[in-house]
Parts: sequence; C-alpha cells; structure tokens
Amino acid sequence: MKTLTFLVLSWLLMCTYSVAQEASGLDEFRSAINEKYALKEAAFADGNALPIIEEFYSDDVIATDSDGKTLFGRAEIKPLYEGLVQEFNVRVESMHTHVNGDAGWDWANFHVTPKDPDADGFSFKILFLWERKEGEWWCKGDIYVLGAFGAEKDSGVTGGAGDEQQ
Repeated sequence: MKTLTFLVLSWLLMCTYSVAQEASGLDEFRSAINEKYALKEAAFADGNALPIIEEFYSDDVIATDSDGKTLFGRAEIKPLYEGLVQEFNVRVESMHTHVNGDAGWDWANFHVTPKDPDADGFSFKILFLWERKEGEWWCKGDIYVLGAFGAEKDSGVTGGAGDEQQ
C-alpha cells in the first residue's frame, strides 16, 4: 500500500510540475513578445524605425505591405517602416497566443493612430510568427487583415480559442 501511495503521489507531482512548466513557458513567451510590442510602440512614437528593424524582426523576416506585396528580410521592410513611423503611432493588443518550444504565434489587434490629428485611426488583426534563437524571441513574419478581434461580436460571428501551449 505504501508503494502504491508513493507511486500515485509521485505521478500527481509530475503532472503538477508538467502543467506548471507549460504555463511558465506560455507566460515567458507572452512576457517576451509583450516587451517586443512595447519596443515597436515606442519606436513608432519616437518616429525611429531602427529598433523595429534591428530588434523586433529577424534577419530573414517575411512580411506583407498594405498592397499585399511580400517583403523578404530586413532590407526590404526598412523603407516601409521608415515611412510608417513618421505617419503613425500604434498599440498592439495581444489576443490569442500559442507557443510550442522555440516557435510561437500571436494573433493581435493592431491599433493605428495617425500623427495627423485630423486623420482617422483604424485597426487590423495581425498574426505575428515568432521563433526563439539563442534565448531571444524574434518576429519571423506577419500578415494582417483590416478589422479587429471583438468586432465579430457586433456582426454575429463568434469564435476564438484563447491562449494555448503544446
């Protein structure tokens, strides 16, 4: 009986430890990417594209511009961001996060406010793709569509799985 009790308690401890590790991995990922989002927001506010190019996106990033053109690498996204940071401020609102080892993604609302006070702001849903290299998370790519998470409630469309880790 003592052996069975020991085995059951050991199994429960291992399960609890495993769940705690998974939650910790998701929390660590979420914390790291939120720091990157804060960096991106500050770069827009400062009108300085370099932190976005050098500290947010990976060397081999793949992204799209507002016309749907695919941009490969930091050199191709640099002119895009040099213009955008002059015109806009942004706020990133993480909505649905997933991580699995050294890869993760995050669906977010991307709220854009023009620096011109007479212009209207807008939002879009964006999917950021992330990879951890040598302990640091880098955005490997993003793609977006106009609209925002939560707007579906107004249209009757529902969904969303929340955050997860595998």
